[in-house]
Amino acid sequence: MSEAAPLAIWIVAGEESGDQLGAKLMRSLKARLGAARIRFDGVGGHAMEREGLKSLFPLEDIAVMGFSAVIARLPTILRRIRMTADAAVAAKPDLLVIIDSPDFTHRVAQAVRAQAPGIPIVDYVSPSVWAWRPGRAPKMRAYVDHLLALLPFEPEAHRRLGGPPTTYVGHPLIERLDEIRPAAGERGAAPGEPLRLLVLPGSRRSEVSRLMEPFGQALALLKERSPRPFEVTIPAVPHLADEIRHRAADWPVTPTFVQGEAAKWEAFRRADAALAASGTVTLELGLSGVPMVVAYRVSKLEEVLKYLIKAPSIVLTNLVLGENVIPELIQWDCTPEKLASALLPLLSDTPERRRQEEAFRRLDDLMRIGDEQPSERAARIVAEVLGESRARQPSA
Repeated sequence: MSEAAPLAIWIVAGEESGDQLGAKLMRSLKARLGAARIRFDGVGGHAMEREGLKSLFPLEDIAVMGFSAVIARLPTILRRIRMTADAAVAAKPDLLVIIDSPDFTHRVAQAVRAQAPGIPIVDYVSPSVWAWRPGRAPKMRAYVDHLLALLPFEPEAHRRLGGPPTTYVGHPLIERLDEIRPAAGERGAAPGEPLRLLVLPGSRRSEVSRLMEPFGQALALLKERSPRPFEVTIPAVPHLADEIRHRAADWPVTPTFVQGEAAKWEAFRRADAALAASGTVTLELGLSGVPMVVAYRVSKLEEVLKYLIKAPSIVLTNLVLGENVIPELIQWDCTPEKLASALLPLLSDTPERRRQEEAFRRLDDLMRIGDEQPSERAARIVAEVLGESRARQPSA
């Protein structure tokens, strides 16, 4: 490849969140290396396509959630894995970036490494090797040259487990703190006004189906016991909004439903407390400073897998803080009585509420990455891996 030829960078994402990360990475790479010097190809969604990626196929072909949905789409997914790997090998890019969705992207990376071992591979977003299946970490060394981690404890986890070289690049939420955090006077109901309680039952149909009933029953108990009235807001994900409305129809408190990111962040900024399903939303709430109770229920089959989980908590905010300050009520502990009892102290000035608020104030220091934004640091590491790879190539 001549010096005048553009850099060929392949990026492969497997779902919407990866598409958003990929688009920001592309933007930062163009700013660092020069837009005219880079050609992007691979697999992505609308956000990556707006930044100049030509996707091999629509992201919707592979962006499925839930065991039954994956099984139904499995033949298509397997074809897309082979198609993506073969196309990447044929294109001979200067570098391949895979983003999250390890069941898809890691299989692509393994196939590319087997057929074209000279193509450097960067993985953006670590699989949860610190929670379960830790044996994945050392296996990744065979096909990942560098891992970009979103959580500050992940580099040490990969070092301990024998994973690939790993750099903490920062969570994308760090770039959105102004949207997540309240302005002066935005949070805190005035005397006589109802408290504002967020309820977040999850982004998957299975989560909503298992959590809406105990959440509603917990609110009934809370309504009887709370020293102050409260109103409930549910930021509903669009594809489940109708189901969530239907399941909340018989709740003792009629929720306000909001959709879209702007309305969601406004609800976060105004919230006094939250009841949430486990997931990334717990980190969003922690960074916003909203005290919370976290709950989760899984199927009987999935319950067996809990014996494989090694992490001390399922709550991301607890893991970042290094202590379990947020109550987590899982499976058989996810009962209306226990949920209401854990929520009640968060509705007034109590030691339980103050403990969470004080812990959340430490998150900035724990997640800080200096003057760079996460996407900028990610682009810098990608550029360094690219430079090291080109330096190893023999001169023409």
